[in-house]
Amino acid sequence: MPLYLTETDVASLLTPADAVAAIDDCFRRIAAGEVENAPRRRLRLDGGALADMAASDLGAGLAGGKLYSAFAEGAAFVVCLFDVSRPVLEAVIEADLLGRLRTGAASGVAARHLAKANARTLGVIGCGYQAETQVACVRAAVPSIERVVAYCRTPERLSTFCERVDAEPAESHRDAATQDVVVTITSSKDPVLRGEWLQPGSLVVAAGANQPSRRELDNVVLERAAFICCDSLEQARLESGDLIEPVGSGILDWLEVHELHEVVAGQVQGRQSDSDVVVFKSNGIAAWDVALGAEALRLARERGVGLAL
Repeated sequence: MPLYLTETDVASLLTPADAVAAIDDCFRRIAAGEVENAPRRRLRLDGGALADMAASDLGAGLAGGKLYSAFAEGAAFVVCLFDVSRPVLEAVIEADLLGRLRTGAASGVAARHLAKANARTLGVIGCGYQAETQVACVRAAVPSIERVVAYCRTPERLSTFCERVDAEPAESHRDAATQDVVVTITSSKDPVLRGEWLQPGSLVVAAGANQPSRRELDNVVLERAAFICCDSLEQARLESGDLIEPVGSGILDWLEVHELHEVVAGQVQGRQSDSDVVVFKSNGIAAWDVALGAEALRLARERGVGLAL
């Protein structure tokens, strides 16, 4: 009998640390060949879009997908999970918070494996609804982070965000960009991070733009990077403007772009030195939704949470 989990249920079950652990394990299963991932598709709606993305995780014993509708005023998300060995629907999960956690957790995993040793500061460009879980998950993954500097263009939103996450408000993009770990989490069509602002040794996590017409990074960021990786090359080729445009202009070659699971599993060394600039381009893949949904389902069964359908 499938279990239905609401947003309130998910909030009661999952912490940022839980999410980081689940997504780290997910990357390891991807590296072991236990996961198949289908890139996101988008269908036009009346003023919005319907998106779907799916993955099969044999290691976790579950397969499923996320379906969501997105409009200017917001979005609605659901994840469905199925058993991988028999025709059984295991769970239906409201997935707004789950999606924000899995995206933040992937940034945390990238910071854990690619930030320089003893990274102490985090810069965040963007204060929207995805930004709070970015801060929480990076903190959970990298305990040495002791200072967060945030920037967005709306002073009121910036002030509220900094109070919620215990961050310092920056006066400009540049101030946030000079930290050890720099996360961009915006919906901007044009770059919000310039390579000239970065300090030696910084890790850039570009987690906002996931359409070919949008970019958060300028070309200098890619030119300065000693190592560049993404979550899925297949998906990045379809929707990552931060990589598609530099490849098209000859600044970057797809052969230079690795996948984060290679680093997590020790198949590839990402950072070579504490002075390297490193980039992780995060688009968000269905395998993360399945992995974190599986953890929510496990905890729900353990704690008696959710509604049996």
